[in-house]
Amino acid sequence: MKTTFLIVCTLFLVNTSFSQIDELRKGQEARKKYIDRTGNKGVPSNKQLTDYVNPFIGTGGHGHTFPGATLPFGMMQLSPDTRFDGWDGCSGYHYSDSIIYGFSHTHLSGTGVSDYGDLLIVPQNGKPRLDPGYSSKKGYQAKFSHINEKASPGYYEVSLDDPKIDVRLTVAERSGMHEYTFKNKKGKKFILIDLDHRDELLSSSFSIVDNQTISGSRISKSWAEEQHFYFHLEIDAPYQKARRIEKNGKHKLLLIFPKSTKKIKLRVAMSAVDIEGAKGNLAQEITDWDFEKLHAMALKKWNLELSKIKSSTSSNEIMTNFYTALYHSFIAPNIFNDVNGMYRGHDGKIHQLNPAKENQYTVFSLWDTYRATHPLYTLTQVEKTNDFINTFLRMYDQSGDLPVWELAGNETECMIGYHSVSVIADAYTKGIRGYDTYKALKAMKATSHFDEYGKIGFHHDGVINSSQEPESVSKNLEYAYDEFCINEMEQAMNNGLKENILPIARRKEEFNFVNSFDPSSLFMRARKYGMWHSPFEPSEVNFNYTEANSWQYSLYAPHAIGVLRKLIGGHDALESWLDRLFTTESQLEGRHQVDITGLIGQYAHGNEPSHHMAYLYNYTNAPEKTAFYVDKILSEMYQNAPDGLSGNEDCGQMSSWYVLSAMGLYQVAPGNPYYDFGRPLMDEVIIEINDNKSFIIKTFNNSIENKYIQSILLNGEEIEQTFIAHRDIIAGGELNFYMGNQPSTNYSNFEASPTINEYDSSFVPLPFFRNTESIFLDSIIIDISSVDTNFRPIYYSLTGSGETANWILFENPFTLHTESVIHAYAESEIAKSSIVSQKFTQLDQSMKLSLQSTFSKEYSAGGESALIDGIFGTTEYRTGGWQGYLDQDIIAKVAFTLPREINTVSIGFLEDIKSWIFYPSEIYLEVSFDGVNYEKVQVISTTETPKHERKANYTIFSFNIEQKNRVVALRIKATNFGKCPEWHLGAGGSTWLFSDEILIK
Repeated sequence: MKTTFLIVCTLFLVNTSFSQIDELRKGQEARKKYIDRTGNKGVPSNKQLTDYVNPFIGTGGHGHTFPGATLPFGMMQLSPDTRFDGWDGCSGYHYSDSIIYGFSHTHLSGTGVSDYGDLLIVPQNGKPRLDPGYSSKKGYQAKFSHINEKASPGYYEVSLDDPKIDVRLTVAERSGMHEYTFKNKKGKKFILIDLDHRDELLSSSFSIVDNQTISGSRISKSWAEEQHFYFHLEIDAPYQKARRIEKNGKHKLLLIFPKSTKKIKLRVAMSAVDIEGAKGNLAQEITDWDFEKLHAMALKKWNLELSKIKSSTSSNEIMTNFYTALYHSFIAPNIFNDVNGMYRGHDGKIHQLNPAKENQYTVFSLWDTYRATHPLYTLTQVEKTNDFINTFLRMYDQSGDLPVWELAGNETECMIGYHSVSVIADAYTKGIRGYDTYKALKAMKATSHFDEYGKIGFHHDGVINSSQEPESVSKNLEYAYDEFCINEMEQAMNNGLKENILPIARRKEEFNFVNSFDPSSLFMRARKYGMWHSPFEPSEVNFNYTEANSWQYSLYAPHAIGVLRKLIGGHDALESWLDRLFTTESQLEGRHQVDITGLIGQYAHGNEPSHHMAYLYNYTNAPEKTAFYVDKILSEMYQNAPDGLSGNEDCGQMSSWYVLSAMGLYQVAPGNPYYDFGRPLMDEVIIEINDNKSFIIKTFNNSIENKYIQSILLNGEEIEQTFIAHRDIIAGGELNFYMGNQPSTNYSNFEASPTINEYDSSFVPLPFFRNTESIFLDSIIIDISSVDTNFRPIYYSLTGSGETANWILFENPFTLHTESVIHAYAESEIAKSSIVSQKFTQLDQSMKLSLQSTFSKEYSAGGESALIDGIFGTTEYRTGGWQGYLDQDIIAKVAFTLPREINTVSIGFLEDIKSWIFYPSEIYLEVSFDGVNYEKVQVISTTETPKHERKANYTIFSFNIEQKNRVVALRIKATNFGKCPEWHLGAGGSTWLFSDEILIK
């Protein structure tokens, strides 16, 4: 399931208070000492661009980057490992650590889930240690100090304190070189090769070719279900002895060298295909033992890559932030085929490419990177953009689906949306078309209609039901944007044809975001069948949103800002909404979500859903506020420090936002080929379009105070717009910004970027029931309304929704006296909305439920009567049908107005062990014949689910009652499982009871 691993992490922290906000504020205050907006005047002209890169940015805080050696989009990331697990150890390194366990060859840059860390190399001196220090007190670990640590693009070095070893690392694309200098003359020298490090090992092998050559394999399971890693390793000096450690579940090899050994070099190549592939990669990429030459080659490649944007300003700090951001933007995706063109496909088979013409890639964090990283690539990595899309299409051929979050030839299904369509459509509308465009469009459409993750409900009903799909609001909004991307590509393809072969009508689904908009609160809210999910608090973090709350998703309609603006109330109303977003209290409610960081009000720059929001002021009467907040984010959320990022780097997205914004540009809706203007930070930028053309951006009167655009010239002519088209950039030329220290009234009248301002005629917003409760005793007043009151009339039916239904024009609220399902739709002159249905349940007034336990607010399932409301939960706890109790027993009493004859009593419980939800250890049933005294009827003891069957389960536990006459009340007690067992990820932590529906017969 998407976000499964993140859910596990967040549930583990669900009891933690929102102290992260205070910690973040302290961190931001501490980082202010790194701010140098005035700069160091006269930056030396002889500096290389790589001199401005600080790979340690993001290695502290929650940035999750790594400092080690890698090449642009390279397969190998050779870096130190300081952490075995934990959320802040996703990259294997955290700046707060003081121990290095070893040096492994694969690392993820800034992700929120752990993986990689393959083939750990551990240099040792004196007495060998075979187990890691995180599992054994006497295990291997080396102390180090950051004073003795250096990193630059393609290079890493550190002096280990104990043992005393100097380490240097550098890389080619698929291979790398280690250099270990032993400063202690005493004792033998060792190299431990540890295949057990990090992920669960499925299988492994060592092959000792000779006393200088080792090869092997490591197939593992973590985020990627089956990752294949093969290696070929050569040593510049022979070892004396090789000792295999392959007992008791260990898979290690210890190489023993003479005491006289002073220096050892290793050259290592990797492959996802086989050992021969790794051997071939090494033979082509590293042909000798010249460390300096290999390092120089890596430096040359990075300087060439970074020179695609030549930027300058007077501040050394800003230059460092800029080029480090560009460096981080170019780390992933990673090349995945060997030098001979062979790669492992999504079908698990080996495939062959022509390496002279094409490459396969991996590590696509698309929920993050479609927003800024891939748009940056359309300016700087045109050929690789074609390669990425061709990679998508090969994945589609092999698995029938476009990638969502692809890793090492595996689809993780992490995060939401089908944003590969954004990458493809954005490339196509910008003229990047080096792939089969018809096949791409076919794949885009097929992916959007798969029966998964609420897509069917999205297309059929016009909205995703929160009772059937978690994160329903976020999915509804992001699917709508993805449908826009499909439509934009189809429109562009159609416009390029002489005959209209393809349909040209806009997809009404791209307006489905409207159906999540609550006109009374002006927020995007979850729909629970035909009603709004209640109660509602926009700052509450719950499972209706993806890593966010309603504040952080309610302005997500990047493709149709004009429509969203009208819903909110116009230009001034959108401005007011944004003002409240950035200035309201930063306090979060509900469940703990570690990704929501970098807060300015409720704007969260540390996570991606907020990234376009500062630019939305361009669509109001106050576009100067875009400059104000973009400047604030650039200066406060990015620093030349380990804790210099406000959230996960996410494979380039956090950095790409900085690169584009510092140039004065940002694309709000990829697929719509226009860039909004914000606040240019750099004095001059040269974007290399191709060998013959470049695009120059110059900013005049630029300073820390002069953040507001006064006027703009494009190729010498003044333009009055707050955007530029992609076609104008790639045509080459010059853009001039003239800045001032006060907003320009002239600029506030400039034309905004093109966006969708009106509904398509085929779209009619869904009606909704204004009721906040669907349960009633005697009667309930039914009121029906529409998101947009221009869409009238509304019809409703109590007799079904088929052809025989009796549809009645809704004119005024009416009273319902009996349990019913009501259906409703709205219509325009030419179209109808989908039909919404809502069940209104009449409670049995002859019985009353009272709880002697306190359910969690975020798992209320509707409130006090949820356990007897007739609405059942599913095996997906995030849909809100379950009532959750943390670290406590459940005691529920049901009292009857008249004595009853009862045969059976049942109660349902959910088990989802990976999410800390366990069955109760025991369930008691007691009955009372006088309402005061209770007699125990039966006890049901549950058994622990076998490990191999630990998936989400829903069980109804039933009691048979022998003394069944004249029961006045009954009481059910469910005993909490207790603390998480030792084998669990959250060992020692509190567990949940999730219950729903007491049935009495």
